[in-house]
Amino acid sequence: MQNIYSVAQINSYIKNMFAQDFMLKSVLVRGEVSNVKYHSSGHIYFTLKDASGAMACVMFSGYRTGLSFHMESGHRVIVQGSVEVYERDGKYQLYAKAIQKDGIGDLHEKYEQLKKDLYERGMFDEMYKQPIPKYIRTLGVVTASTGAALQDIINITTRRNPYVQIILCPAQVQGDGAAQSIVKAIETLEKIGVDVMIVGRGGGSIEDLWAFNEECVAQAVFDCSVPIISAVGHETDTTIIDFVSDLRAPTPSAAAELAVYSYLELQEKFHVYKSTLAHQMERKVDRYQQRVDYYEKALQHLSPETKLRENRHHTVMLEERLHLAMERIFDRRQHAFYMYVERMRGLSPLDKISGGFGYVSKEGKAVKSAEQLSKGDAFTLYLSDGKVDAQVTGKEEMTYGQKG
Repeated sequence: MQNIYSVAQINSYIKNMFAQDFMLKSVLVRGEVSNVKYHSSGHIYFTLKDASGAMACVMFSGYRTGLSFHMESGHRVIVQGSVEVYERDGKYQLYAKAIQKDGIGDLHEKYEQLKKDLYERGMFDEMYKQPIPKYIRTLGVVTASTGAALQDIINITTRRNPYVQIILCPAQVQGDGAAQSIVKAIETLEKIGVDVMIVGRGGGSIEDLWAFNEECVAQAVFDCSVPIISAVGHETDTTIIDFVSDLRAPTPSAAAELAVYSYLELQEKFHVYKSTLAHQMERKVDRYQQRVDYYEKALQHLSPETKLRENRHHTVMLEERLHLAMERIFDRRQHAFYMYVERMRGLSPLDKISGGFGYVSKEGKAVKSAEQLSKGDAFTLYLSDGKVDAQVTGKEEMTYGQKG
């Protein structure tokens, strides 16, 4: 009867076969590095490949002294180590003890050459960069429909502004035909007329991201009339479209942050603007009210009514001053008049007549001298209680005193 073996027995047998092969105990393998992972334990896991095959590799932390550089995907290296079987999984892998560079990998060389060519053609020039609209209504997304990148973009966009419409044009982002799929998606969203576009995917090896390093994709991004934000891989990943796009975001989540304005922040800004505007308007109204009050007073001062009122007031004041002046003049004149009256009284014939004297008149003229009368002349004698008509019957000269 044929022997039946367990899986563990077969794996153990194969492991012993590898262990007995002297060549596999110390071997040098040339290849290109991909899928590098630095584990927290200090071990390094990576894949070594060439045009025809790939091999899983590990360098344990105890052999890290045999690595003098930071290994990244795309590096061409020569690995010294042993090929052994991992018995539990039944897989063989290369256990690296030393690693040295073997020049730049084919993909990196192709990457650098395309980067140089596009740079010389001016496709990286800032003069061709389109500004990203600050406030958008539609966001176009070119990525895999099942990837985590799409979910990140949706979550961030919905949180920042639920009113922005997301239009997904799903594309193959890895493998054969991925570049053409991305180009077609970009052209489709451009025809739809979205406000801004995010083109990207999650992180991965240089092979995984290679579609975004193809010249046709770079040309489609450069020719697109819609502003494009590239969001390929993680923050440390850089692809050709990162240089051609209008703006590079380190991650898809960051791209959504850059593309979509925050509705709540905008609302808060509006509240601040509203408050500031109200305050400024209030201050301006106060200033204009002060000016209106000033002009109103000035107008009142310059108005004909005010002028008439002032003139009336001035006229009343002049009238009062004239009245007072006239009263003062009248008082002075009245006083002088009384003085003149008293003085006249002293000279009044009536007063003298009342004292026993009389007033002689001839033909209506006063007789001041006896020479004015002749014998037989008629004259009138005025006394204090009447007059007497008389006739000169005789006259005699008399001397009362001499003039000095």
